[in-house]
Amino acid sequence: MDAEELAARWRERLDSWAIPAEIMAKAPVDPWSHSPERFGARTDRALAEPDDGPTMARLSEALPDKGTLLDVGSGPGASSLPLHERIGHLYAVDTSPAMLEGLTARAEKLGVPVTAIEGRWPDVADQVPVVDVAVAAHVVYNVPDLADFLRALDDRTQGRVVLELPHRHPMSWMTPLWEHFHGVDRPVRPVAEDCVALVAALGFAVQVEEREAPLERFTSLEELAASVCRRVCLDPSRAQEVADTVLALGMWPVPRDRWVTVWWE
Repeated sequence: MDAEELAARWRERLDSWAIPAEIMAKAPVDPWSHSPERFGARTDRALAEPDDGPTMARLSEALPDKGTLLDVGSGPGASSLPLHERIGHLYAVDTSPAMLEGLTARAEKLGVPVTAIEGRWPDVADQVPVVDVAVAAHVVYNVPDLADFLRALDDRTQGRVVLELPHRHPMSWMTPLWEHFHGVDRPVRPVAEDCVALVAALGFAVQVEEREAPLERFTSLEELAASVCRRVCLDPSRAQEVADTVLALGMWPVPRDRWVTVWWE
């Protein structure tokens, strides 16, 4: 298939992840939202325990000393700030002001000049100059128009573009819980291979590495239960019921993801 067909299929498959309207209407909180505190803790761990996996390796070897780095879907900076000693200027793009505030505060402490841009990529691409290297980590499963997203990354990068994503949709592990609590079956696709196929069809010389995720998804059953209540549209008061169900279904501990690193020059 050509890029247009693959992009349409990606959008169609991602759209299939929409939560049924009748369940969404009863959700106590936005099930798609993210916790700045939880993401901040991950960033602090990434700074304290640098990761030598393929994503950071591919970024580090491509980023010139004091070079410019673009981080799209940056969160508080887990995929960019560990390179603080090499960054001359960081351009961070995220839709969340709270995430960008966390990144900016950490960047200032590390002595990294940063420009924080609130908005959705590629809508805000014209606010970013051409950079040496770009990274978009754990973002693409939130991007319906993936071809435009990837083209804009390439247009704004004179060197290497690096993506990191789980092999499967990050919510896939909760499929048995959706079935248990709502009688809803969740999709299987898209998967990382669908993203790689689109990158190749766009004409980029794609390279791929895969590994086991370096971090456990949750540090405790209580943390898992709180997260599931949000994601599966359940009242927080049902956290113990969720924990009991997870144990009964043999879902604890949650197996680690497979993470895929995709890059091109």
